[in-house]
Amino acid sequence: MTNTLSGRVAVVTGATSGIGAATAKRLAAEGAAVALVGRREDRLKDLATEIGTNALPVAADVGDRDAVNAAAATIRATLGRVDLVVANAGVMLAAPFEAAQTVEWDQMINTNVNGLLYTGRAFIDDLLATAADGKPADLVHVGSIGGHTVFPNYGVYTATKAAVAHLTRNLRAEFGPRGVRVKNVEPGFVHTELGDGMRDAGQRATLIEWRDSLEVLVSEDIADAIAYAVATPTRMNVAELIVVPTQQG
Repeated sequence: MTNTLSGRVAVVTGATSGIGAATAKRLAAEGAAVALVGRREDRLKDLATEIGTNALPVAADVGDRDAVNAAAATIRATLGRVDLVVANAGVMLAAPFEAAQTVEWDQMINTNVNGLLYTGRAFIDDLLATAADGKPADLVHVGSIGGHTVFPNYGVYTATKAAVAHLTRNLRAEFGPRGVRVKNVEPGFVHTELGDGMRDAGQRATLIEWRDSLEVLVSEDIADAIAYAVATPTRMNVAELIVVPTQQG
């Protein structure tokens, strides 16, 4: 532990598992107070217990704007002004376009795009106020290499991540001059629960084959990248960070 983030107040969405949980633990290990946001309250409480006094579990669905705003109010009242937001919550559901369940499209758009927008909107005033005080202020989006790579049968998922990538660039242009560092961390294949909820059994099997075909990353690898990106001097923004397994190329 180096305490490079000592005194900072962070929010991590999608904190119940995978990259979100690993990132929350890493930020806390570096000295930040961390609000854990996710839908599965039992997991959030377990993670908060593991992290210790620097963690606050707040159950909320990022796709529900009112729930996100309520969570933000709770976090602000308990931990103070937020200066680091990791918008990580995401859903990946693949299927051939002509056979897809459109409810899965709605779920991906609501979580991957709307949820990210609601999260950013709920905390941007905190970030701007922090930056105005000359302190580090970070809005981190967790995207995917799918945002600029072709994956057949993943068209809607990759479209949501392309939206994340372009939104990040535009928000960076909007808020960078005001001191807020907006960045997009784009993982390749990572061993997480992402994709486990696919209705299409064939696509679930294909995803397993892809992940088994090379040495994939673990969630802690992405957490390390995020921790590095938010700990740089305020004059520096690691704006886009692609993190892939070596064998993925």
